[in-house]
Amino acid sequence: MTAASPLLPNAVIWRRHTPRQIAERYAWTVGIALAAAWSIAALDIEWAFFADAHVQAMDMAERMWPPRWDYFPKIVQPLIETIHIATLGTAIAVVFSIPVAFLAARNTTANGLTWLIGRAILVGSRSVNTVIWGLIFVAIFGPGPVAGIAAVAARSVGFLAKLIAESIEEAHRGQIEAIEATGASTAQVYLKAILPQVMPVLIGTTIYRWDINIRESSVLGFVGAGGIGLQLYASINQFAWQQVLLILMVIFVIVIASEWLSAKIRSKVT
Repeated sequence: MTAASPLLPNAVIWRRHTPRQIAERYAWTVGIALAAAWSIAALDIEWAFFADAHVQAMDMAERMWPPRWDYFPKIVQPLIETIHIATLGTAIAVVFSIPVAFLAARNTTANGLTWLIGRAILVGSRSVNTVIWGLIFVAIFGPGPVAGIAAVAARSVGFLAKLIAESIEEAHRGQIEAIEATGASTAQVYLKAILPQVMPVLIGTTIYRWDINIRESSVLGFVGAGGIGLQLYASINQFAWQQVLLILMVIFVIVIASEWLSAKIRSKVT
């Protein structure tokens, strides 16, 4: 914004924002502050606990250290089970996400109804947390890794299908028309013209989702869906803080390793 100076009528003073923009910024700031204050008041926080929070944190840290290294052999198998849950759940999600993505993409869906069905699956899958899916499938399959695999797959389908559907909508039309000109069927067009174009996105997104699922699978044991989370939950309930620290350290190492591997693979295919 520019304005004339009262002392120098011919001079122009530059201002970054207009008075209206400044008022809007103040209004947004006040609105956000009021919303935050309302949220804090509604939560009924017991502020007295903050007085000695640092003391409690130091006490817990002292009870956690050193890690109980002799407990490590007992968590190797649950740790491997966690990786298997994440891997199998991701693989199942990929199989189901591809047809869902074609339903949810505007340029490949059959009609408005199929598009709504595809979008409903995307929203339904992503709106429910993995732990909630775990509770549902524990009730169906009983406690164990099967419930964890199903929970990971149910949560991942919406994530994968959404990104794949967006990639399908951005597919180059020229290749599609070239395949259609040969008299190919709809399925052949999807397989030969569209799927090869979205394959880098499919692979990269799958690896990224697998990385996320490694982290999410580590807590599914809290609801009985298998994995190392069961040992973590049991150790917390027993106040075995040295075991808790060891499990957290192992989970941290596995997550870092999976993230490194995910980044390496995605850099090769994207």
